[in-house]
Amino acid sequence: MLIIDSKDCENIDKALKKYKKKFEKSRVLLQLRDRQAFTKPSVRHRTKVLKAIYKQQLSTGQLD
Repeated sequence: MLIIDSKDCENIDKALKKYKKKFEKSRVLLQLRDRQAFTKPSVRHRTKVLKAIYKQQLSTGQLD
């Protein structure tokens, strides 16, 4: 549960902005999306390797 400390004179927009930042930092939405569908560990590992290969190709300039 996220708790936002707000002063009485604080604008509601500022409090909402603080809430959104805290929500994004807590990564609740990412965890929810991960739990919606099960991915096998081998598939997870394969995507991680493919991402690493892609990043390496971008940094060396092989990928146009």
